[in-house]
Amino acid sequence: MAQKPLRLLACGDVEGKFDILFNRVRAIQKKSGNFDLLLCVGNFFGSTPDAEWEEYKTGIKKAPIQTYVLGANNQETVKYFQDADGCELAENITYLGRKGIFTGSSGLQIVYLSGTESLNEPVPGYNFSVKDVSSLRTMLCTTSQFKGVDILLTSPWPKYVGNFGNSSVSSTCSQICSRNHVVLQENAQHATRFIALANVGNPEKKKYLYAFSIVPMKLMDAAELVKQPPDVTENPYRKSGQEASIGKQIPAPAEESACQFFFDLNEKQGRKRSSTGRDSKSPHPKQPRKPPQPPGPCWFCLASPEVEKHLVVNIGTHCYLALAKGGLSDDHVLILPIGHYQSVVELSAEVVEEVEKYKATLRRFFKSRGKRCVVFERNYKSHHLQLQVIPVPVSCCATDDIKDAFITQAQEQQIELLEIPEHSDIKQIAQPGAAYFYVELDTGEKLFHRIKKNFPLQFGREVLASEAILNIPGKSDWRQCQISKEDEETLARRFRKDFEPYDFTLDD
Repeated sequence: MAQKPLRLLACGDVEGKFDILFNRVRAIQKKSGNFDLLLCVGNFFGSTPDAEWEEYKTGIKKAPIQTYVLGANNQETVKYFQDADGCELAENITYLGRKGIFTGSSGLQIVYLSGTESLNEPVPGYNFSVKDVSSLRTMLCTTSQFKGVDILLTSPWPKYVGNFGNSSVSSTCSQICSRNHVVLQENAQHATRFIALANVGNPEKKKYLYAFSIVPMKLMDAAELVKQPPDVTENPYRKSGQEASIGKQIPAPAEESACQFFFDLNEKQGRKRSSTGRDSKSPHPKQPRKPPQPPGPCWFCLASPEVEKHLVVNIGTHCYLALAKGGLSDDHVLILPIGHYQSVVELSAEVVEEVEKYKATLRRFFKSRGKRCVVFERNYKSHHLQLQVIPVPVSCCATDDIKDAFITQAQEQQIELLEIPEHSDIKQIAQPGAAYFYVELDTGEKLFHRIKKNFPLQFGREVLASEAILNIPGKSDWRQCQISKEDEETLARRFRKDFEPYDFTLDD
């Protein structure tokens, strides 16, 4: 069965004309049906007053489609992009970051580079340098499994793209785009389409919004991937026997064996790499951030006298494991920060790192026992982060069945449960203090719901306890599942013993 193409929209410089853009998108969707994403390049914010933006930032108005934007191109708009690694700016509007790779749940890969070109170091927050481009290329080309990316987003045009078309501007962008073949002289490979767009609401009525369909490269058949469009031109970024007639040329990049920027048909698709491009060792390591203090007694801060310590089964540096009180099964556990944090979004980097270690370790542990685990968080009417980890016997159901159960029950209760990119950071989706429900499957697939008003407190348990999964509907409320303290202690001792061979906290 052929893969259904994604329907995307792309637009040029918005320059603060949010109402014009989103009203136009609404009109297009009303006429042509819904689109999956809107990608914005150029200046998203303008020199106009902030009154219009405040309506979106505060939720008075909402973008009608999930929108991804590039960062600042000038000093005046740097203030809007607080996190260089990307963040949510408003509901349905996400800043991708300075540079990196975005991988969607469909497999679509988008490489992005924010800002305008600078030849000097260090570069300000609204520029990129040759080093930035080099690190971005390295992210992709240093892995032997790299096949290619689907979309490249930049604000400036790549220099020399006008060799066979119009004018152009950025020489370093052209280095990113240079990995295409010579038509009729080299083996056919996937051609790249270049799209330039005008400013939103421009008086000349030039095209600023572009609609297109795309099937992610990783899902395309190799024969389809190399088909050449009838209007394909030569690669404008390389010399092909003669110098192009647009002034002095920079040398074409040297050929690199076994690595092409956009594609390599001899290799299989690899995982998404880091979106930061930073070295693993920093000359100025950050000091661990002291966790915030609870406003009053907390049942889950490990130092608190309220904690039922007989349920604790493992303690790390920043997090600990505890059996869930009234668990769905004997090995239903919680991952909790030792310090007081309300949600994953608020965790410091070192705590996040240990949370991920616990999740990976628990997956290995449960897999050895013939189980897959589901992780969910409800940041609503809770004061301390509790990551629920529920093992599900492989014999019960497949991961797709679990995913379908969550989506089906969400629809029945009119809960908008959305898929988010597998490699995305939850901090890019939700802001600190925002209420949300989040579930992660053993495949890495993630589902997210932004809680606006009310939310069923036992929703995650209800889905997992349903006949479709664990078939224990009577256990959907934890209060109906409580056992004696003596029985809890017995279960905790058993879990500690079984988990010990997998305990990464014992490593030197």
